[in-house]
Amino acid sequence: MRVLVVTVVHVPLDARIHHRQIRALRRADVDVTYAAPWSATGTPPSTAAAGVVTRDLPRAQGRRRLTALRAARRLMAELGPAHDLILLHDPELVLAVRGRLADLPPVVLDVHEDLPASLVDRPWVPGAARPLAERGARRLESWAEGHLHLLLAEDAYRERFRRPHPVVPNLPWLPADVPPAGSADRVVHVGRLSVGRGARELLALGERLTAAGGPSLVLAGPADGEVADAVARAHAGGTVSWHGLLPNDEALALVRGAVAGLALLHDLPNYRVSLPTKIVEYLAHGVPAIATPLPVAREVIEASGGGLLVPFEDVDAVVAAVDRLATQEEERRRLGDAGRVYVAAAHSWDAAAPTFVAHLRAVAGVT
Repeated sequence: MRVLVVTVVHVPLDARIHHRQIRALRRADVDVTYAAPWSATGTPPSTAAAGVVTRDLPRAQGRRRLTALRAARRLMAELGPAHDLILLHDPELVLAVRGRLADLPPVVLDVHEDLPASLVDRPWVPGAARPLAERGARRLESWAEGHLHLLLAEDAYRERFRRPHPVVPNLPWLPADVPPAGSADRVVHVGRLSVGRGARELLALGERLTAAGGPSLVLAGPADGEVADAVARAHAGGTVSWHGLLPNDEALALVRGAVAGLALLHDLPNYRVSLPTKIVEYLAHGVPAIATPLPVAREVIEASGGGLLVPFEDVDAVVAAVDRLATQEEERRRLGDAGRVYVAAAHSWDAAAPTFVAHLRAVAGVT
């Protein structure tokens, strides 16, 4: 099978796209061409999984999206017919295949998030324009459902669509050998930094931990413009260690042995129906998660027994949870062990990957 994977939004080494889906395809001996914004993100194509053929695209950022969309449309017209399937990872790429489907192989859209709800956490979408943007997003998804094949990253996304679609959860590979939680004196946050994802609480936590001589706070992920300067100042001042955007495997190396992993998302519509992948990544590494009580996050923390819940936007509660895990070795390791057992049993990409590959083979009509 030959699969063309396309994104103009995500960094090429995105955890779901590259580290999970593309690696699973390559392990199944599927030929993969990966079109992504390599140059625009400063990512060497040589970092792609072995055997992957890469093509460069512009990146869609903020309100600057049209150039990338046109380039992707040309690329898919050129390369699509030589492949058995096209896998899209950005909703706007639906526009790049409209009017071209008769000349292309089956097209699959991987629905990463609740697009209409996510616009609340997009600073580049003006507040007055959000109702119109939400209606446009819903129409885009409706057209995609009628003309493409959909994969959903969350069970809850099924409610947005008329027909059933397969769910490919955003789960981590299970690491082989991990050190016990607390063998490294740090707490870690992996993922994008924004107000809605708790950036202000994280910066306040860094100041409190530094003043108290507690564990260091390590941040691995890009920062949105609204918080980037504050994060950079905190890094320069030594209250946080900010690594910026890292390949997934490098970010998870920082998780290994940490006291805790943090997921301090706010109570926003897009987050209420989603499981923050970082929580499962922390648990897979035997590291307790400290998370806000979003419904799916609460369900996983309680079912696994692998972490602690804290109220939304409550820095005092986060400080107390970190101190509890940093000083209580027995509890910290008990939670870490429970979380890892939970992920190993049913919540790893190791178990989900064969189903994902089999589904793409079925859509492409390739056995």
